[in-house]
Amino acid sequence: MNEDKNFDKRNELNAELAQLMSDLSANTSPIGDWKVIKIYEARLNGEEDPYDYAELAEARQAARRRINAIQDELKELDK
Repeated sequence: MNEDKNFDKRNELNAELAQLMSDLSANTSPIGDWKVIKIYEARLNGEEDPYDYAELAEARQAARRRINAIQDELKELDK
């Protein structure tokens, strides 16, 4: 029974992990790499940032923190 519970929890965590990693890289995500690149390109061209960098950076960092927490939780389940 406990193994079933861990299996379900591991599946939930892996699904969330995959989604967060996709969010960071997807070209349709509001926190995707593409927004960072657009900001970088604008700055190189001396233009105004097309997005709020501070807000974007915080959202991306929150996703990374959650990714790290999930990875830690998965390690604990493997013990």
